[in-house]
Amino acid sequence: MKTSRLVIGIISCVLFLLISFQSCAAGIGNTLEENGESSGSAGFILAICMLVAGIVGICCRKLKTGTIVAGVFYAFGGLIGITNVGSYADLQIWSILSFIFAAVFIVTGIMQKQKRLD
Repeated sequence: MKTSRLVIGIISCVLFLLISFQSCAAGIGNTLEENGESSGSAGFILAICMLVAGIVGICCRKLKTGTIVAGVFYAFGGLIGITNVGSYADLQIWSILSFIFAAVFIVTGIMQKQKRLD
């Protein structure tokens, strides 16, 4: 599962660019419409959480604690995103994907044996 966590980490870093650009566009749209939504800002927070989780997942894929920390970042980003879905409908898709990544990291992190650094 270390290879799959590496792939998910790389995908997360690439998705950061797409999600952040979409979130900026949604945030500008929310501002221009003056509708009071915060889905653009929530999308940007989700994008940052996915970037951080991806980097932690890549760097610490062999360590149990690093894997679980990456999963928590994915879950936090997904929670922020899913609670603020508004006119930015893609945010729901990215949040669900973040929850899937969180499940993979947390479950495999719990099942992983702790590697000793001696």
